[in-house]
Amino acid sequence: MIRQDWGFKLWMPEPVSSYAGEIDWLMNVLHVVMVGIFIVWSIYFVYCLVAYRAKNGHGATYHQTGEKASFIPDGLILAFEMWLILAFGIPIWSSVKQETPPPEESLVVNLIAQQFAWNFQYPGPDGKFETDDDKMIENDLHVPVNEVVRVRLTSKDVIHSFFVPQFRLKQDAVPGRTIEVWFKATEAGVYELPCAELCGFGHSGMLGHVTVQSAEDYKAWTKEQWPS
Repeated sequence: MIRQDWGFKLWMPEPVSSYAGEIDWLMNVLHVVMVGIFIVWSIYFVYCLVAYRAKNGHGATYHQTGEKASFIPDGLILAFEMWLILAFGIPIWSSVKQETPPPEESLVVNLIAQQFAWNFQYPGPDGKFETDDDKMIENDLHVPVNEVVRVRLTSKDVIHSFFVPQFRLKQDAVPGRTIEVWFKATEAGVYELPCAELCGFGHSGMLGHVTVQSAEDYKAWTKEQWPS
């Protein structure tokens, strides 16, 4: 079972989505493996520098047997890394990319990106898009906590990238295509939504926010948007 509470959080924002812990777990395992490989090979490299250096009037020697023998651990290390990716990475990727689709009753929001804003389209009380009660909100996505949210991304002009670091969610918005992503935020709060794809001179100012609210606060917010 993948542990979702183990990770190095010194340089990572707090994970606040249902699959963020799994992504962090895999990243940390791979980092630990790579650091271990670096240390082992650094020791071997220093040993070779010392053992085969020029000494006693002789030039440095080239140890072909040792280099050929290193192919074996190289192959084993590569096989181990591939096993980690296949055994853990593919299931996580399948979960994030909707191999099992989110429930139909989940909240669905359309996102139309443009230079330099995020335009969120809500379907309104009737639950249908392209009707009179649709509402377009710029740079501010409101969602309920602990509920699945499906976001359908597209772009009016160039490629943008929908990126919420705390959710471990990043997906390009591509002109002419609609790409769906989903998340389930596990903690209420306000999270930054920068564009993670260079999209023009105003790219650095393209910043929105995802506001995750309790069920009661989200219901109150919807009543403000669609008063009876």
